[in-house]
Amino acid sequence: MSHRKFEAPRHGSKGFLPKKRAKRHRGKVKCFPKDDPSKPVHMTCFMGYKAGMTHIVREMDRPGSKVNKKEVVEGVTILETPPVVCIGVVGYIMTPRGLRALKTVWAEHIGEEAKRRFYKNWSQSKKKAFTKSCTKWADDLGKKEIEKDLNQIKKYCTVVRVIVHTQMKILRRRQKKAHIMEVQLNGGSTADKVNWAREHFEKEIPVTDVLAMDECIDVIGVTKGHGFKGVTSRWHTKKLPRKTHKGLRKVACIGAWHPSRIQYTVPRAGQKGYHHRTEVNKKIYRIGEGYKMKDGKLIKNNAMTDYDLAEKSINPMGGFPHYGEVKQDFIMLKGACIGHKKRVLTLRKSLIPLSKKRFTEKVNLKFIDTSSKFGHGRFQTPQDKAAFMGPLKKDKKE
Repeated sequence: MSHRKFEAPRHGSKGFLPKKRAKRHRGKVKCFPKDDPSKPVHMTCFMGYKAGMTHIVREMDRPGSKVNKKEVVEGVTILETPPVVCIGVVGYIMTPRGLRALKTVWAEHIGEEAKRRFYKNWSQSKKKAFTKSCTKWADDLGKKEIEKDLNQIKKYCTVVRVIVHTQMKILRRRQKKAHIMEVQLNGGSTADKVNWAREHFEKEIPVTDVLAMDECIDVIGVTKGHGFKGVTSRWHTKKLPRKTHKGLRKVACIGAWHPSRIQYTVPRAGQKGYHHRTEVNKKIYRIGEGYKMKDGKLIKNNAMTDYDLAEKSINPMGGFPHYGEVKQDFIMLKGACIGHKKRVLTLRKSLIPLSKKRFTEKVNLKFIDTSSKFGHGRFQTPQDKAAFMGPLKKDKKE
């Protein structure tokens, strides 16, 4: 029996075992940032939908570096972030076994898109969700009970979270069922948090109230699925030599004779992708507003920079492939991020204050690319194309 010529480090991390499909489609926040009562009350998370990627040109501001004061081209991801709606508040008390939910108070009116989340088949259901809880707001006895619950949260709870849902109506995607999530409130006393939640019931909370320009955030979501894959693709193990019997995209030795079982550390074929992951320190390059009406005109210039002559929106020509047009507020993150187009992603504030120059540098964009992402993309705007092409046959007036 031959011996190995070289030792080699193992392939793939054991930290992400078991590599199986995620239980949930929406990224779950497993840890919220630490609370600081000296700050004003604020939300720590938001939700957005991945639209696609483009690239930008900016001037680097990094003294001491070779690229300082030079132009760099960087890939960016666009996430559409319509305002979320606050529909409830939950109070948690600390026990020796961790947090325990003490009371939940729901708002009086809860939108249909949020109610859909509680049903498998909305069209054939009786649609009875929240019909009893909303009657509490109508009579005096119920109002007293709500006040009692809110006072209990103020008195006993250490952690206060608001229940928010995304607005599928204004997103105009095929899905009508909203994504619902609990978002922790940080800053101020417990009473301040409860009052903040109470004031924001049934109100829209825009992304600008939660995240800011040049901030670094964490993106939590489920990665793009690739189905059942072999070891070469799933664990990036070496391919065997060409003449290998019965295939070469395999692991040659899957373990010693004894212990006469296969160890969990040996790479095997199986599910690749659609795993729950958290990516940290994604810098926000821009928070843009959606299309809006002003003096009876539709304003679309949310991708303009100081150097641009023409007005242009963030949508590339022909829209984002497999997504469409971004008409609501959006945020632009540096680099790639988890998941497929249309995937819902959770955006969380950073867990630790970042002080490195790289994370705190101010970003000034010179140019945002809006050429078509479907093909070679020669033109930035339809006006550019018309000017270059001249009058076309299809535009001819009969």
